Amino acid sequence: MSRWQLETWAGIEQQSTARRGAPGARGTDRSAARRAELIAIGRKLFADTSYDALSMDDIARQAHVAKGLIYYYFKSKRGYYLAIIEDSVTGLVTRAAEGLELPPDQRVHRTIDGYLRYAEHNQAAYRAIISGGVGFDAEVQAIRDGVRQAMVDAIAEGAYGRHEIAPLARMGLLGWLCSVEGATLDWTGRPELPRDIMRKLLVKMLGGTLRAIEELDPAYPAPPAARRDT
Repeated sequence: MSRWQLETWAGIEQQSTARRGAPGARGTDRSAARRAELIAIGRKLFADTSYDALSMDDIARQAHVAKGLIYYYFKSKRGYYLAIIEDSVTGLVTRAAEGLELPPDQRVHRTIDGYLRYAEHNQAAYRAIISGGVGFDAEVQAIRDGVRQAMVDAIAEGAYGRHEIAPLARMGLLGWLCSVEGATLDWTGRPELPRDIMRKLLVKMLGGTLRAIEELDPAYPAPPAARRDT
């Protein structure tokens, strides 16, 4: 993960830590393990049931814990839900920055495949990140912006060898990413295409975007793989 991506995600983590308290406030490794266990349970619950349909009583009953324990660790249902999203999305951000040792075209394929795998296996969390899940929520928005920034950075690193790019190039990549989000939402709801075909489609769409960026700003030439329309 690049320094820029680490800093982007660190801002979100700092907000999360501020909400739930300093790590030492809760004490022991045992309580950290208990919190992680509750998050794992919640991920399964919210994968099958929408946020509004689950009450704290429902959550406590299905998790086989006292409701007060959930309040102790997460303050509220919203706090619990955000903790689940944050925990889930960490894997997506990390995956987006992996493969820096690979050739650029392979790195892009790996980033997009990892993104699709995450959405496929964490559908409830993915929908919440992309769509909001609980109405407009500043913290969910911050998580979403962090994910987008990490993805744009990862693609820019693969295409141009750097993450600091001009506004036109950034807007082009962001526009492509927004189309990826919409297509991925539809794909997870109607998985009629194999993931491999979906990945190839998104890569070809990216190739078109990179060529359009080059046409408008020759300082950002499309990489050879994009010229071949891989």
